[in-house]
Amino acid sequence: MKMMLFFLRKTPIVKKGVWVGLVLFLNTVLYAQIPQVQSGKIHRWENFHSEFIGNRTVDIWTPSIIDDTVIAFDVIYMHDGQMLFDSGITWNHQEWHIDETLQSLIDAGKVPPTMVVGIHNGGSKRHSEFFPRKVYESMNDSARQWCRQNGRYYSVASDSFAALSDAYLKFMVNELKPTVDSVFFVKKDRAHTFVGGSSMGGLISMYAVCEYPEVFGGALCFSTHWPGVWQADGNPVPDLILTYMNGHLPDIRTHKWYFDLGDQTLDALYPPMQSKVDALMHQKGYNERNWITRFFGGDDHSERSWSRRFGNAYGWLNPLH
Repeated sequence: MKMMLFFLRKTPIVKKGVWVGLVLFLNTVLYAQIPQVQSGKIHRWENFHSEFIGNRTVDIWTPSIIDDTVIAFDVIYMHDGQMLFDSGITWNHQEWHIDETLQSLIDAGKVPPTMVVGIHNGGSKRHSEFFPRKVYESMNDSARQWCRQNGRYYSVASDSFAALSDAYLKFMVNELKPTVDSVFFVKKDRAHTFVGGSSMGGLISMYAVCEYPEVFGGALCFSTHWPGVWQADGNPVPDLILTYMNGHLPDIRTHKWYFDLGDQTLDALYPPMQSKVDALMHQKGYNERNWITRFFGGDDHSERSWSRRFGNAYGWLNPLH
């Protein structure tokens, strides 16, 4: 009978040569705020240094593995990382239940062993970091003025708004991923590297794959916030996003897309916009093998809803062949 081994395996999760550096790197961990998980283990990187976005906290989840033949993990990078694992420390007392769901899928042999890199959002910078920069640059003066007048509670309503998503993606691709690849035993190639998030996190996940198709092989976009702001009527942003996607969607042979939406609370804005995205996906030649959009009537815009949908979504995106 095999014993369950977490980190003392023949093929350790963390590479031997970086143990000392990793311990020093994690010496500022705030233990009281580390998510408590039901399965696997959290590796907290507090104040991960970035030249692009400033320091950022990252929570990395690794599953419990009993099979010593596993030598490397697939990886999914997820936004709003503070909401993924532990409702006891989230602002709304909800979570995605990523650890329980993904561990169950792995144990059942439905998906390959996968680690999750949860990037904490930038608080007041969240909207700026998740708003696609190239979409913002395509706005004319009229569109920008509309966003300033109708962008309630969003940074885009400010005259000083600057979309920071290109810097955020440079942080992910040029700083965070190389560090993850050097510290953990992971599969580094596009076919085993994914990105996902909800709301504005879904929007930046779409943007990440379009901007870095050589890095990310697929995206999970839950309740994608196509409006970019609160107001839907007269909003120029969705059509500008469609124009961007039309010119930047990657090769249908090498990438997969998962979109979904509900119809309650903020999700009630999304069906007309998602229909236009679906039409574009059809036009570009995507089909059931590499793209799916799922509608969940009655679901609202919350971690409670996204947690119910994550397992089937990831199982479709990255099934164990």
